[in-house]
Amino acid sequence: MSGRLGRPGPGAGWSDERLVEACLKGDDDAWAALIDKYRRLIYSIPVRYGASPEDAADIFQAVCLELFAHLRDLRKAGALRGWIATVATHQSFHWKRRHRRRADRELTDVDVEGLGLEPSAAAEITDIAAHEQMVRDASVNLSPRCRELIQLLFYTEPPLPYKEVARQLGLAVGSIGFIRGRCLERLAKALREVGF
Repeated sequence: MSGRLGRPGPGAGWSDERLVEACLKGDDDAWAALIDKYRRLIYSIPVRYGASPEDAADIFQAVCLELFAHLRDLRKAGALRGWIATVATHQSFHWKRRHRRRADRELTDVDVEGLGLEPSAAAEITDIAAHEQMVRDASVNLSPRCRELIQLLFYTEPPLPYKEVARQLGLAVGSIGFIRGRCLERLAKALREVGF
């Protein structure tokens, strides 16, 4: 890619810091290079959640829109990869919940015995429900701030942007990721203690 005046334009060789700086200055080529650099990462996450190619493309667009809207709020460009992965995971998680709710509503309208579910499928559904309950039970032992943060980040529909979560909790936007990490570590420890 070549930029203005014959200088090399933004590309995969540019650091995140340099790409973010150029994006914030309105460089469309830098934005395209940034999205191209993280395209595979963004798509891989919804695919792991079981999203179809069409749903993964929708999630990809949602992540790009959130990145575009909040790039200026990013305190350290070096944290960009983690931030993108977190947003893609968040979007995928909410997609999965919506998808599961829709499927549950459809199942209530159908004779479940008529579906001919294999015993292994029924056991898998039971295991998933048991794991979800373990997460709910372990969350009870977290601090009120951690419980509220986890509720806002992972259980609110539609998903809230970090800026809104920060406003509701009275925190700086840049501190949400750090606090989220600490809260999730505490939740993981609580889950290990109950054999999750």
